[in-house]
Amino acid sequence: MTRSTTDEAAAPQLPSPKERRRLREAKSLSEEQVAAAVGVTRATVRSWETGRTSPRGRKRVLYAKLIAPEPEALATTTPAAAMTAPAPVPTAPETVPESAAEPTPVSSAEPAPEAAPEVAPEVKAMVVAEADTGTDTGEEAAGERRLSPAGAFDELYARTAPNLVRQAYLLTGRRALARESVERAFQLAWHRWPEVAVDRDPAGWVRAAAYEYAMSPWHRLRRAHRHPDAPPTEPGKRALFDALLDLPPAYRRTLLLYDGVGLDLPETAAETEASTPAAAGRLMTARAAVAERLPELASAATPAEQSALLHDRLGGLARAEHAPVPQPARAVRTGSEDKARLWTRAAVAGVALLIAVTGLTLHTAPTHYEPPISPAERVGGVPPRGGPQKLTAQDLKLQKTLREQLAHGPERLIPQLR
Repeated sequence: MTRSTTDEAAAPQLPSPKERRRLREAKSLSEEQVAAAVGVTRATVRSWETGRTSPRGRKRVLYAKLIAPEPEALATTTPAAAMTAPAPVPTAPETVPESAAEPTPVSSAEPAPEAAPEVAPEVKAMVVAEADTGTDTGEEAAGERRLSPAGAFDELYARTAPNLVRQAYLLTGRRALARESVERAFQLAWHRWPEVAVDRDPAGWVRAAAYEYAMSPWHRLRRAHRHPDAPPTEPGKRALFDALLDLPPAYRRTLLLYDGVGLDLPETAAETEASTPAAAGRLMTARAAVAERLPELASAATPAEQSALLHDRLGGLARAEHAPVPQPARAVRTGSEDKARLWTRAAVAGVALLIAVTGLTLHTAPTHYEPPISPAERVGGVPPRGGPQKLTAQDLKLQKTLREQLAHGPERLIPQLR
């Protein structure tokens, strides 16, 4: 036990599963290459990057060295730049081995989009854009470290909740469901706050939870969310609104994350749980479907111009619609605590009821097996009883004579009948 504990303590620390995948794709390594270098299967590497399992021992050391970021990249790339500027869409390969069900992307002859143009100040303030997650100064970081868990949660909620409500509205077309999704996501975040607080991107964690809840197919069974809200009255915004809702949920989410929020392609693929080529195919298909409704999008010269135009149009649609205001952060925290308390009490009551039923069963159950008594039935078809038959009148007279007379000698053998 001492040796294993020492080995675990000396093992290198690994980033979060989503960060592992991003680092691998940043070094242009495929899952097969990582699996061959570490000595495992491709399915094992995928389970490491989805968080189901984690490498140990020598494999953990090799895996950590493979995905370790380069010092030059750490010095020249900032997290804020990686989150703000969309990455170029790679040319689609001929085949996508990891997702055969995905539509085939456009031909590789299509030029890759150029770097994202500089965004205007009014576009930077668009409500659909994600809150800034860049690095802070030393004083601000020290101030954040002094915040209590509730204070840090309230700050994250105030900074990201309004934007997430508008994003969820663009994703579902339902205002009430958008607000409910964001509040449920933050309740789950407060319930798992020790995990969320140390995440590389807490806002992304909450966003993924809100999107998952908003896109759940079970909402179709609820009467309040069976049909989307009324579309905008302006023709251009109405066309974009209808085009978004006509897209499949996975394509709609990919388009919103890449062109609306501004994530790069690997981050979009990781959040949608798809491979990078599959995410690129979804993005191209979604853009083509939206371009059929928006002529100005179809007339864009380059994919970068398309992305900037979609970014602007999504922001205008989100600003034009009056999304509901979420509840205060304290109410969300209280709701999460009440729900956790309710589930705890229900679990305790269920266990107590199970113990009571088990005790009653043990008390009333028989200690040995008693075979049941069969019910009485009329028996038929039995043969007649054997043995001596019924005595006749003559037999009875002879029997009486023998009992009355005391026979001696020959008379005893041949009685006289009178």
